[in-house]
Amino acid sequence: MPFLTIFTAPKPFDDPFIAILQRNAIESWAHLGPEVEVILIGNEKGIAEAAQEFGVKHLPDVACNEMGTPLVSSIFALARQYSQSTVLVYVNADILFMPDVVTAARQVAEQAEEYLIVGQRWDLDVTERLDFSDGWVGRLQKLTAREGKLHPRGGSDYFIFPRACFQSMPDFAIGRAGWDNWMFYEARRRGWALVDATPAIQIVHQNHDYRHLPKGQPHYRLPETRENIRLAGGKRAIFNLLDADRTLVDGKIQQIRWNAEKFWREMEIFPLVKLHSYPLGQVFFALFHPVEASKEFKVWLVKKLRGSQDDKE
Repeated sequence: MPFLTIFTAPKPFDDPFIAILQRNAIESWAHLGPEVEVILIGNEKGIAEAAQEFGVKHLPDVACNEMGTPLVSSIFALARQYSQSTVLVYVNADILFMPDVVTAARQVAEQAEEYLIVGQRWDLDVTERLDFSDGWVGRLQKLTAREGKLHPRGGSDYFIFPRACFQSMPDFAIGRAGWDNWMFYEARRRGWALVDATPAIQIVHQNHDYRHLPKGQPHYRLPETRENIRLAGGKRAIFNLLDADRTLVDGKIQQIRWNAEKFWREMEIFPLVKLHSYPLGQVFFALFHPVEASKEFKVWLVKKLRGSQDDKE
C-alpha cells in the first residue's frame, strides 16, 4: 500500500504551454517511487490522456459550481475515497516535487498525529519538457539554485496531511484565492501542527501567466475568490505561512521562534485560534489595524446602504 497519495485537479491541456508544465509536474511525481500514488481529478480536456500516458489514476466525476469550476470539497473527497495511503497531498498541477517531499512527510507523520505541512516554493522559468532520466533530481536542483527565486511567504502550493484531517470542507472553487488560506486557519483553529517545511522540502513552481483564467485576470480578482472568502468565514480567516507555528529542521518538528512580527501576529489571531471567536477576532483586527478596519467598515456600510435603497425601490 502506498504511503502517500498525491492528487490534483489539472487545467485543460489544450494550451500547449500549460500542457508542457503539467506534464513536467506529473512526471516528477510519477518518479517518486512505489510508495507514492498519483491521482488526477476532473474531466478537463487532456486529463484522461495524461493519466494514461504516465500510468496514474484518473477520477473524472468531480462536482463543480455553477460556473463549471471544480469544487475543492469534491476533489478532496474523491482523493480520500479512492486512495488507501495514510498521508494525502494536494498539489497544484504546475509544481515539481523531488524525493525530499516523501522524506519530510514521513518524518512529520512519525512525530505528530494531526498536522498540515506547507511551505514556500521556488519560482523557475520552464518552457520545455524536462529530462527525467537518471540524475534528474540533481539537475533540477542545480538549475533551481542557478535560475530560481524563492517566492515570498504567503500561500502554499501544496498541502500534506493525514487522511483523518480535513474530512469536511466548504465548497470552495479550485484555482481561486482564499481556500488555501482557510487550510492554514482550520489547522490552527483545530490545534493541529501547522508545519512550515520550507527548510526541508524544495518544490519548484514553473512560472506562467493567467491566460487560463477568465479574461486573463489573476485569480484573486475573480468573483469566485470573493465567494471563497465568504465560505471561509470572512477575511479574518485568510491566514498564510506567517501563521505556521512549527517548522521542520533536520528531520525534527520544532516550534517556530517568535520575532516581533510573529509575536504581534499571534496576539492578533489569539481570539480566532484559541477562543474560536470570530467577532472578537474582528475587534482585535481593528485594534491592530485601525486604518484597514476603517476602510473595510466603510465598504460594508456603503453596501448595506445600497442594499437598503434597492429594497425600498
